[in-house]
Amino acid sequence: MWSRRQGRLRPTVCAVEELRRRRREQEAALRKARREQQLVSKRLLREDAPEEAGEGCVAAILGEAEVRGQGKVQQFLRQAQRGTEEKEREGALVSLRRGLQHPETQQTFIQLEGSMRTLVGLLTSNQALLQLEAARCLHELSHSEQSTIAEACLPATSYLLTYLSGHSSDFIELCLYTLGNLIVESEAVRRQLLPQGIVPALAACIQSPHVAVLEALGYALSQLLQAKEAPEKIIPSSILASTLPQHMLQMLQPGPKLNPGVAVEFAWCLHYIICSQVSNPLLIGHGALSTLGLLLLDLAGAVQRTEDAGLELLACPVLRCLSNLLTEAAVETVGGQMQLRDERVVAALFILLQFFFQKQPSLLPEGLWLLNNLTANSPSFCTSLLSLDLIKSLLQLLPVSNVVSVMVLTVLCNVAEKGPAYCQRLWPGPLLPALLHTLAFSDTEVVGQSLELLHLLFLYQPEAVQVFLQQSGLQALERHQEEAQLQDRVYALQQTALQW
Repeated sequence: MWSRRQGRLRPTVCAVEELRRRRREQEAALRKARREQQLVSKRLLREDAPEEAGEGCVAAILGEAEVRGQGKVQQFLRQAQRGTEEKEREGALVSLRRGLQHPETQQTFIQLEGSMRTLVGLLTSNQALLQLEAARCLHELSHSEQSTIAEACLPATSYLLTYLSGHSSDFIELCLYTLGNLIVESEAVRRQLLPQGIVPALAACIQSPHVAVLEALGYALSQLLQAKEAPEKIIPSSILASTLPQHMLQMLQPGPKLNPGVAVEFAWCLHYIICSQVSNPLLIGHGALSTLGLLLLDLAGAVQRTEDAGLELLACPVLRCLSNLLTEAAVETVGGQMQLRDERVVAALFILLQFFFQKQPSLLPEGLWLLNNLTANSPSFCTSLLSLDLIKSLLQLLPVSNVVSVMVLTVLCNVAEKGPAYCQRLWPGPLLPALLHTLAFSDTEVVGQSLELLHLLFLYQPEAVQVFLQQSGLQALERHQEEAQLQDRVYALQQTALQW
Protein backbone atom coordinates (compact mmCIF):
# COMPACT_ATOMS: atom_id res chain seq x y z
CA MET A 1 0.00 0.00 0.00
CA TRP A 2 2.82 2.39 0.78
CA SER A 3 5.05 1.35 -2.12
CA ARG A 4 6.65 4.35 -3.71
CA ARG A 5 8.37 5.16 -6.99
CA GLN A 6 8.77 1.64 -8.27
CA GLY A 7 10.39 1.77 -11.66
CA ARG A 8 13.65 2.11 -13.48
CA LEU A 9 16.20 4.63 -12.28
CA ARG A 10 18.00 6.41 -15.10
CA PRO A 11 21.23 8.37 -14.43
CA THR A 12 20.04 11.35 -16.48
CA VAL A 13 18.42 14.69 -15.78
CA CYS A 14 15.03 13.38 -16.96
CA ALA A 15 15.02 11.10 -13.91
CA VAL A 16 13.60 13.98 -11.86
CA GLU A 17 10.54 14.22 -14.10
CA GLU A 18 10.24 10.45 -13.95
CA LEU A 19 10.16 10.65 -10.16
CA ARG A 20 7.40 13.24 -10.33
CA ARG A 21 5.37 11.03 -12.66
CA ARG A 22 5.75 8.07 -10.32
CA ARG A 23 4.66 10.20 -7.39
CA ARG A 24 1.49 11.28 -9.20
CA GLU A 25 0.67 7.66 -9.91
CA GLN A 26 1.39 6.65 -6.35
CA GLU A 27 -0.67 9.48 -4.87
CA ALA A 28 -3.64 8.25 -6.89
CA ALA A 29 -3.07 4.76 -5.46
CA LEU A 30 -2.82 6.16 -1.95
CA ARG A 31 -6.09 8.04 -2.30
CA LYS A 32 -7.75 4.88 -3.57
CA ALA A 33 -6.37 2.88 -0.63
CA ARG A 34 -7.60 5.45 1.86
CA ARG A 35 -11.02 5.51 0.22
CA GLU A 36 -11.28 1.73 0.52
CA GLN A 37 -10.09 1.57 4.13
CA GLN A 38 -13.27 2.51 5.96
CA LEU A 39 -14.22 2.15 9.58
CA VAL A 40 -17.57 0.38 9.61
CA SER A 41 -18.66 -0.21 13.18
CA LYS A 42 -21.76 -0.16 15.34
CA ARG A 43 -22.52 1.56 18.62
CA LEU A 44 -24.44 0.12 21.53
CA LEU A 45 -25.95 2.22 24.31
CA ARG A 46 -26.65 0.34 27.53
CA GLU A 47 -27.21 2.37 30.64
CA ASP A 48 -29.12 0.07 32.98
CA ALA A 49 -29.56 1.19 36.54
CA PRO A 50 -27.50 -0.81 39.09
CA GLU A 51 -30.52 -2.82 40.26
CA GLU A 52 -31.45 -3.60 36.65
CA ALA A 53 -27.91 -4.69 35.92
CA GLY A 54 -28.09 -7.18 38.76
CA GLU A 55 -31.33 -8.56 37.41
CA GLY A 56 -29.70 -8.71 33.99
CA CYS A 57 -27.04 -11.07 35.36
CA VAL A 58 -29.80 -13.37 36.61
CA ALA A 59 -31.48 -13.20 33.22
CA ALA A 60 -28.21 -14.11 31.54
CA ILE A 61 -27.85 -17.13 33.82
CA LEU A 62 -31.41 -18.27 33.15
CA GLY A 63 -30.54 -17.78 29.48
CA GLU A 64 -31.97 -20.03 26.82
CA ALA A 65 -35.30 -21.25 28.17
CA GLU A 66 -36.26 -18.34 30.42
CA VAL A 67 -35.39 -15.33 28.27
CA ARG A 68 -34.62 -16.42 24.75
CA GLY A 69 -37.35 -18.92 23.99
CA GLN A 70 -40.23 -18.11 21.64
CA GLY A 71 -42.78 -18.56 24.42
CA LYS A 72 -41.08 -15.96 26.59
CA VAL A 73 -40.75 -13.50 23.72
CA GLN A 74 -44.48 -13.86 23.01
CA GLN A 75 -45.26 -13.46 26.69
CA PHE A 76 -43.21 -10.27 27.02
CA LEU A 77 -44.80 -8.77 23.90
CA ARG A 78 -48.28 -9.65 25.11
CA GLN A 79 -47.65 -8.16 28.55
CA ALA A 80 -46.16 -5.03 27.04
CA GLN A 81 -49.12 -4.60 24.73
CA ARG A 82 -52.02 -5.61 27.01
CA GLY A 83 -50.76 -5.29 30.56
CA THR A 84 -53.15 -3.61 32.98
CA GLU A 85 -50.53 -1.40 34.60
CA GLU A 86 -47.87 0.76 32.96
CA LYS A 87 -45.21 -0.61 35.33
CA GLU A 88 -46.03 -4.16 34.24
CA ARG A 89 -45.86 -3.21 30.56
CA GLU A 90 -42.58 -1.37 31.00
CA GLY A 91 -41.10 -4.33 32.91
CA ALA A 92 -42.07 -6.69 30.10
CA LEU A 93 -40.24 -4.50 27.57
CA VAL A 94 -37.18 -4.33 29.84
CA SER A 95 -37.14 -8.15 29.97
CA LEU A 96 -37.57 -8.33 26.20
CA ARG A 97 -34.73 -5.86 25.68
CA ARG A 98 -32.40 -7.98 27.80
CA GLY A 99 -33.37 -11.04 25.83
CA LEU A 100 -32.63 -9.20 22.59
CA GLN A 101 -29.02 -8.80 23.68
CA HIS A 102 -28.59 -12.41 22.52
CA PRO A 103 -28.46 -13.29 18.79
CA GLU A 104 -30.72 -16.32 19.33
CA THR A 105 -33.48 -14.15 20.76
CA GLN A 106 -33.09 -11.62 17.96
CA GLN A 107 -33.71 -14.37 15.41
CA THR A 108 -36.67 -15.68 17.41
CA PHE A 109 -38.14 -12.18 17.57
CA ILE A 110 -38.02 -11.37 13.85
CA GLN A 111 -39.38 -14.82 12.95
CA LEU A 112 -42.35 -14.36 15.27
CA GLU A 113 -45.37 -13.16 13.32
CA GLY A 114 -46.51 -9.67 14.25
CA SER A 115 -43.60 -9.03 16.64
CA MET A 116 -42.25 -5.97 14.83
CA ARG A 117 -45.75 -4.59 14.32
CA THR A 118 -46.34 -4.85 18.07
CA LEU A 119 -43.01 -3.20 18.87
CA VAL A 120 -43.71 -0.34 16.44
CA GLY A 121 -47.12 0.09 18.08
CA LEU A 122 -45.42 0.50 21.45
CA LEU A 123 -42.86 2.87 19.91
CA THR A 124 -45.68 5.12 18.69
CA SER A 125 -47.76 4.95 21.87
CA ASN A 126 -48.50 8.06 23.89
CA GLN A 127 -46.67 6.76 26.98
CA ALA A 128 -43.11 8.07 27.10
CA LEU A 129 -41.64 5.21 29.17
CA LEU A 130 -43.06 2.58 26.82
CA GLN A 131 -41.78 4.53 23.82
CA LEU A 132 -38.32 4.68 25.34
CA GLU A 133 -38.16 0.96 26.14
CA ALA A 134 -39.49 0.05 22.69
CA ALA A 135 -36.78 2.24 21.15
CA ARG A 136 -34.18 0.47 23.31
CA CYS A 137 -35.43 -2.89 22.03
CA LEU A 138 -34.99 -1.63 18.47
CA HIS A 139 -31.54 -0.41 19.39
CA GLU A 140 -30.55 -3.90 20.55
CA LEU A 141 -31.83 -5.32 17.28
CA SER A 142 -29.94 -2.68 15.27
CA HIS A 143 -26.68 -3.84 16.80
CA SER A 144 -27.01 -7.26 15.15
CA GLU A 145 -24.46 -8.12 12.48
CA GLN A 146 -27.13 -9.83 10.35
CA SER A 147 -28.61 -7.75 7.55
CA THR A 148 -31.90 -9.69 7.76
CA ILE A 149 -32.48 -8.27 11.22
CA ALA A 150 -31.75 -4.73 10.03
CA GLU A 151 -34.28 -5.13 7.23
CA ALA A 152 -36.84 -6.53 9.68
CA CYS A 153 -36.58 -3.16 11.46
CA LEU A 154 -37.65 -1.26 8.30
CA PRO A 155 -41.21 -0.55 9.56
CA ALA A 156 -39.75 1.35 12.53
CA THR A 157 -37.22 3.52 10.70
CA SER A 158 -39.63 6.22 9.52
CA TYR A 159 -40.83 6.71 13.11
CA LEU A 160 -37.25 6.90 14.40
CA LEU A 161 -36.65 9.56 11.77
CA THR A 162 -39.71 11.53 12.88
CA TYR A 163 -38.62 11.45 16.51
CA LEU A 164 -35.37 13.25 15.63
CA SER A 165 -37.39 16.46 15.80
CA GLY A 166 -38.57 15.69 19.35
CA HIS A 167 -37.73 17.45 22.60
CA SER A 168 -35.98 14.73 24.61
CA SER A 169 -32.24 14.80 23.92
CA ASP A 170 -31.82 11.29 25.37
CA PHE A 171 -34.49 9.90 23.05
CA ILE A 172 -33.04 11.72 20.02
CA GLU A 173 -29.59 10.34 20.86
CA LEU A 174 -30.96 6.79 21.05
CA CYS A 175 -32.79 7.18 17.73
CA LEU A 176 -29.64 8.51 16.04
CA TYR A 177 -27.47 5.62 17.17
CA THR A 178 -30.15 3.12 16.15
CA LEU A 179 -30.51 4.69 12.72
CA GLY A 180 -26.72 4.77 12.32
CA ASN A 181 -26.50 1.05 13.07
CA LEU A 182 -29.28 0.23 10.61
CA ILE A 183 -28.01 2.52 7.84
CA VAL A 184 -24.61 0.89 7.63
CA GLU A 185 -26.02 -2.63 7.56
CA SER A 186 -28.80 -2.43 4.98
CA GLU A 187 -29.10 -0.79 1.57
CA ALA A 188 -32.87 -1.30 1.83
CA VAL A 189 -32.91 0.89 4.94
CA ARG A 190 -30.96 3.61 3.13
CA ARG A 191 -33.27 3.42 0.10
CA GLN A 192 -36.24 3.98 2.39
CA LEU A 193 -34.76 6.73 4.55
CA LEU A 194 -33.21 8.94 1.86
CA PRO A 195 -36.51 9.86 0.13
CA GLN A 196 -38.08 10.33 3.55
CA GLY A 197 -35.58 13.09 4.29
CA ILE A 198 -32.90 11.66 6.56
CA VAL A 199 -30.31 14.20 5.39
CA PRO A 200 -32.49 17.27 6.18
CA ALA A 201 -33.38 15.64 9.51
CA LEU A 202 -29.71 15.19 10.35
CA ALA A 203 -28.98 18.75 9.23
CA ALA A 204 -31.66 19.96 11.68
CA CYS A 205 -30.12 17.93 14.52
CA ILE A 206 -26.78 19.67 14.08
CA GLN A 207 -28.37 22.78 15.61
CA SER A 208 -28.84 20.90 18.91
CA PRO A 209 -27.17 22.42 22.00
CA HIS A 210 -26.67 18.94 23.48
CA VAL A 211 -23.19 17.43 23.06
CA ALA A 212 -24.51 13.85 23.28
CA VAL A 213 -26.92 14.51 20.40
CA LEU A 214 -24.17 16.05 18.27
CA GLU A 215 -21.87 13.10 18.87
CA ALA A 216 -24.66 10.65 17.97
CA LEU A 217 -25.44 12.72 14.89
CA GLY A 218 -21.81 12.57 13.77
CA TYR A 219 -21.87 8.81 14.18
CA ALA A 220 -25.11 8.35 12.19
CA LEU A 221 -23.87 10.65 9.44
CA SER A 222 -20.52 8.85 9.20
CA GLN A 223 -22.36 5.55 8.79
CA LEU A 224 -24.43 7.02 5.95
CA LEU A 225 -21.31 8.42 4.27
CA GLN A 226 -19.66 4.99 4.28
CA ALA A 227 -22.39 3.44 2.13
CA LYS A 228 -21.03 2.07 -1.14
CA GLU A 229 -23.42 4.27 -3.10
CA ALA A 230 -22.54 7.43 -1.12
CA PRO A 231 -20.03 8.95 -3.61
CA GLU A 232 -22.44 8.65 -6.54
CA LYS A 233 -25.88 9.08 -4.99
CA ILE A 234 -25.79 10.48 -1.46
CA ILE A 235 -22.94 12.98 -1.19
CA PRO A 236 -23.47 14.97 -4.44
CA SER A 237 -27.26 15.23 -4.35
CA SER A 238 -27.97 15.34 -0.61
CA ILE A 239 -24.97 16.10 1.60
CA LEU A 240 -23.29 18.85 -0.41
CA ALA A 241 -26.66 20.41 -1.18
CA SER A 242 -27.31 20.77 2.55
CA THR A 243 -25.70 22.97 5.17
CA LEU A 244 -23.97 19.97 6.77
CA PRO A 245 -20.44 20.57 5.36
CA GLN A 246 -20.30 24.15 6.68
CA HIS A 247 -21.65 23.07 10.08
CA MET A 248 -19.16 20.18 10.24
CA LEU A 249 -16.30 22.62 9.69
CA GLN A 250 -17.70 24.82 12.46
CA MET A 251 -17.64 21.81 14.80
CA LEU A 252 -13.94 21.41 14.01
CA GLN A 253 -12.98 25.01 14.77
CA PRO A 254 -10.38 24.98 17.57
CA GLY A 255 -11.26 26.90 20.69
CA PRO A 256 -13.00 26.54 24.05
CA LYS A 257 -16.20 25.27 22.41
CA LEU A 258 -14.47 22.37 20.64
CA ASN A 259 -15.69 19.07 22.05
CA PRO A 260 -13.26 16.19 21.36
CA GLY A 261 -15.93 13.50 21.02
CA VAL A 262 -18.01 15.57 18.61
CA ALA A 263 -14.92 16.66 16.68
CA VAL A 264 -13.78 13.05 16.19
CA GLU A 265 -17.13 12.05 14.68
CA PHE A 266 -17.31 15.01 12.31
CA ALA A 267 -13.65 14.71 11.32
CA TRP A 268 -14.37 11.16 10.11
CA CYS A 269 -17.48 12.46 8.30
CA LEU A 270 -15.32 15.02 6.55
CA HIS A 271 -12.79 12.31 5.72
CA TYR A 272 -15.43 10.20 3.95
CA ILE A 273 -16.70 13.20 1.98
CA ILE A 274 -13.16 14.13 0.91
CA CYS A 275 -12.39 10.54 -0.07
CA SER A 276 -15.43 10.50 -2.35
CA GLN A 277 -13.65 13.22 -4.43
CA VAL A 278 -17.04 14.58 -5.40
CA SER A 279 -16.37 18.26 -4.75
CA ASN A 280 -13.24 18.83 -2.72
CA PRO A 281 -12.67 22.30 -4.25
CA LEU A 282 -16.01 23.27 -2.67
CA LEU A 283 -14.75 22.18 0.75
CA ILE A 284 -11.50 24.05 0.19
CA GLY A 285 -13.54 27.11 -0.73
CA HIS A 286 -15.48 26.77 2.53
CA GLY A 287 -12.15 27.01 4.39
CA ALA A 288 -11.52 23.33 5.10
CA LEU A 289 -7.74 23.68 4.78
CA SER A 290 -7.64 26.64 7.11
CA THR A 291 -9.85 24.94 9.72
CA LEU A 292 -7.94 21.66 9.62
CA GLY A 293 -4.59 23.42 9.63
CA LEU A 294 -5.53 25.37 12.75
CA LEU A 295 -6.84 22.19 14.35
CA LEU A 296 -3.50 20.52 13.60
CA LEU A 297 -1.73 23.32 15.47
CA ASP A 298 -4.21 22.97 18.34
CA LEU A 299 -3.58 19.20 18.55
CA ALA A 300 0.18 19.77 18.60
CA GLY A 301 -0.24 22.16 21.52
CA ALA A 302 -2.51 19.68 23.30
CA VAL A 303 -0.03 16.79 23.13
CA GLN A 304 2.58 19.04 24.73
CA ARG A 305 0.24 19.83 27.62
CA THR A 306 -1.25 16.43 28.38
CA GLU A 307 -0.56 12.71 28.42
CA ASP A 308 -4.07 11.97 27.17
CA ALA A 309 -3.76 9.07 24.76
CA GLY A 310 -7.20 9.83 23.32
CA LEU A 311 -5.83 12.70 21.25
CA GLU A 312 -4.84 10.30 18.48
CA LEU A 313 -8.53 9.56 17.88
CA LEU A 314 -8.90 13.07 16.48
CA ALA A 315 -5.40 13.37 15.04
CA CYS A 316 -5.90 10.42 12.69
CA PRO A 317 -8.88 11.75 10.66
CA VAL A 318 -7.50 15.30 10.70
CA LEU A 319 -4.22 14.11 9.18
CA ARG A 320 -6.09 12.07 6.57
CA CYS A 321 -8.36 14.98 5.63
CA LEU A 322 -5.44 17.36 5.19
CA SER A 323 -3.43 14.80 3.24
CA ASN A 324 -6.23 14.16 0.77
CA LEU A 325 -7.12 17.81 0.33
CA LEU A 326 -3.52 18.70 -0.42
CA THR A 327 -3.59 16.42 -3.46
CA GLU A 328 -6.29 18.55 -5.07
CA ALA A 329 -5.27 20.86 -7.88
CA ALA A 330 -7.57 23.47 -6.35
CA VAL A 331 -5.13 23.89 -3.46
CA GLU A 332 -2.76 25.69 -5.82
CA THR A 333 -5.39 28.22 -6.83
CA VAL A 334 -6.69 28.88 -3.31
CA GLY A 335 -3.46 28.30 -1.43
CA GLY A 336 -4.17 31.31 0.74
CA GLN A 337 -6.87 29.29 2.45
CA MET A 338 -4.16 27.65 4.56
CA GLN A 339 -3.45 31.03 6.20
CA LEU A 340 -0.56 29.50 8.11
CA ARG A 341 3.17 29.91 7.86
CA ASP A 342 4.92 26.81 6.57
CA GLU A 343 7.11 26.61 9.68
CA ARG A 344 4.09 26.40 11.97
CA VAL A 345 2.52 23.54 10.05
CA VAL A 346 5.75 21.56 9.78
CA ALA A 347 6.69 22.18 13.43
CA ALA A 348 3.23 21.07 14.59
CA LEU A 349 3.42 17.95 12.47
CA PHE A 350 6.78 16.98 13.95
CA ILE A 351 5.43 17.46 17.48
CA LEU A 352 2.69 14.99 16.59
CA LEU A 353 5.17 12.59 14.98
CA GLN A 354 7.21 12.59 18.17
CA PHE A 355 4.04 11.94 20.19
CA PHE A 356 3.09 9.05 17.89
CA PHE A 357 6.63 7.67 18.11
CA GLN A 358 6.36 7.49 21.88
CA LYS A 359 2.67 6.67 22.37
CA GLN A 360 1.10 5.41 19.13
CA PRO A 361 3.63 4.22 16.51
CA SER A 362 0.86 2.84 14.30
CA LEU A 363 -0.10 6.43 13.45
CA LEU A 364 3.34 7.46 12.22
CA PRO A 365 2.48 6.62 8.59
CA GLU A 366 -0.50 8.98 8.80
CA GLY A 367 1.70 11.91 9.81
CA LEU A 368 4.40 11.00 7.30
CA TRP A 369 1.83 10.73 4.54
CA LEU A 370 0.79 14.32 5.25
CA LEU A 371 4.43 15.40 5.33
CA ASN A 372 4.90 13.70 1.96
CA ASN A 373 1.96 15.61 0.47
CA LEU A 374 3.18 18.88 1.96
CA THR A 375 6.67 18.50 0.50
CA ALA A 376 5.82 16.77 -2.79
CA ASN A 377 5.24 19.91 -4.84
CA SER A 378 6.18 22.68 -2.42
CA PRO A 379 9.74 24.01 -2.24
CA SER A 380 8.68 26.25 0.65
CA PHE A 381 7.65 23.31 2.84
CA CYS A 382 10.91 21.56 1.95
CA THR A 383 12.76 24.72 2.98
CA SER A 384 10.89 24.70 6.29
CA LEU A 385 11.95 21.11 6.90
CA LEU A 386 15.59 22.11 6.40
CA SER A 387 15.50 25.47 8.20
CA LEU A 388 13.93 23.89 11.29
CA ASP A 389 16.74 21.29 11.27
CA LEU A 390 14.31 18.36 11.27
CA ILE A 391 16.17 15.93 9.02
CA LYS A 392 17.84 14.20 11.97
CA SER A 393 14.46 13.79 13.70
CA LEU A 394 13.09 12.30 10.50
CA LEU A 395 15.95 9.82 10.20
CA GLN A 396 15.35 8.66 13.77
CA LEU A 397 12.05 7.16 12.60
CA LEU A 398 13.70 4.80 10.09
CA PRO A 399 13.98 1.79 12.44
CA VAL A 400 10.27 1.81 13.38
CA SER A 401 9.04 -0.32 10.48
CA ASN A 402 9.46 -0.88 6.77
CA VAL A 403 6.33 1.17 6.08
CA VAL A 404 7.69 4.10 8.07
CA SER A 405 11.12 3.74 6.43
CA VAL A 406 9.61 3.99 2.95
CA MET A 407 7.65 7.11 3.89
CA VAL A 408 10.65 8.79 5.53
CA LEU A 409 12.79 8.10 2.46
CA THR A 410 10.01 9.37 0.21
CA VAL A 411 9.88 12.69 2.06
CA LEU A 412 13.66 12.99 1.76
CA CYS A 413 13.38 12.31 -1.98
CA ASN A 414 10.83 15.13 -2.19
CA VAL A 415 13.40 17.47 -0.68
CA ALA A 416 16.35 16.20 -2.71
CA GLU A 417 14.59 16.43 -6.07
CA LYS A 418 14.07 20.18 -5.61
CA GLY A 419 17.63 20.64 -6.84
CA PRO A 420 21.27 21.29 -5.93
CA ALA A 421 20.57 23.91 -3.25
CA TYR A 422 18.37 21.46 -1.31
CA CYS A 423 20.80 18.56 -1.66
CA GLN A 424 23.59 20.81 -0.47
CA ARG A 425 21.66 21.45 2.74
CA LEU A 426 20.97 17.73 3.17
CA TRP A 427 24.71 17.12 2.89
CA PRO A 428 26.90 16.48 4.82
CA GLY A 429 25.28 15.00 7.90
CA PRO A 430 23.79 11.73 9.09
CA LEU A 431 22.00 11.07 5.79
CA LEU A 432 24.61 8.89 4.06
CA PRO A 433 25.24 6.60 7.07
CA ALA A 434 21.48 6.18 7.39
CA LEU A 435 21.18 5.27 3.70
CA LEU A 436 24.01 2.75 3.94
CA HIS A 437 22.13 1.21 6.86
CA THR A 438 18.85 0.98 4.91
CA LEU A 439 20.69 -0.72 2.03
CA ALA A 440 21.20 -3.62 4.43
CA PHE A 441 17.41 -4.05 4.74
CA SER A 442 15.78 -7.06 3.14
CA ASP A 443 12.62 -5.16 2.18
CA THR A 444 12.68 -4.35 -1.54
CA GLU A 445 10.62 -1.16 -1.20
CA VAL A 446 12.91 0.29 1.45
CA VAL A 447 16.02 -0.51 -0.57
CA GLY A 448 14.46 0.79 -3.79
CA GLN A 449 13.57 4.09 -2.14
CA SER A 450 17.11 4.36 -0.74
CA LEU A 451 18.52 3.85 -4.23
CA GLU A 452 16.39 6.65 -5.62
CA LEU A 453 17.49 9.03 -2.89
CA LEU A 454 21.12 8.13 -3.56
CA HIS A 455 20.59 8.79 -7.25
CA LEU A 456 19.28 12.29 -6.52
CA LEU A 457 22.22 13.00 -4.23
CA PHE A 458 24.69 11.80 -6.86
CA LEU A 459 22.91 13.92 -9.48
CA TYR A 460 22.83 17.18 -7.51
CA GLN A 461 25.68 16.73 -5.01
CA PRO A 462 28.52 14.93 -6.83
CA GLU A 463 30.87 14.95 -3.84
CA ALA A 464 28.46 12.53 -2.20
CA VAL A 465 29.74 9.88 -4.62
CA GLN A 466 33.28 10.04 -3.24
CA VAL A 467 32.12 9.72 0.36
CA PHE A 468 29.83 6.87 -0.67
CA LEU A 469 32.80 5.00 -2.18
CA GLN A 470 34.96 5.66 0.87
CA GLN A 471 32.30 4.13 3.11
CA SER A 472 32.07 0.84 1.17
CA GLY A 473 28.99 1.90 -0.74
CA LEU A 474 29.73 -0.38 -3.72
CA GLN A 475 29.76 -3.42 -1.46
CA ALA A 476 26.39 -2.36 -0.06
CA LEU A 477 25.00 -2.15 -3.60
CA GLU A 478 26.36 -5.57 -4.55
CA ARG A 479 23.96 -7.22 -2.09
CA HIS A 480 21.05 -6.29 -4.34
CA GLN A 481 22.42 -6.62 -7.85
CA GLU A 482 20.73 -10.00 -8.34
CA GLU A 483 17.28 -8.81 -7.23
CA ALA A 484 15.07 -8.46 -10.29
CA GLN A 485 13.17 -5.37 -9.05
CA LEU A 486 16.36 -3.51 -8.14
CA GLN A 487 18.90 -4.58 -10.78
CA ASP A 488 18.51 -1.58 -13.10
CA ARG A 489 18.75 0.97 -10.31
CA VAL A 490 21.70 -0.79 -8.69
CA TYR A 491 23.51 -0.92 -12.03
CA ALA A 492 22.83 2.78 -12.70
CA LEU A 493 24.28 3.78 -9.34
CA GLN A 494 27.31 1.51 -9.79
CA GLN A 495 28.06 3.08 -13.16
CA THR A 496 27.72 6.58 -11.75
CA ALA A 497 30.03 5.74 -8.85
CA LEU A 498 32.63 4.08 -11.06
CA GLN A 499 32.72 7.10 -13.41
CA TRP A 500 33.75 9.35 -10.53
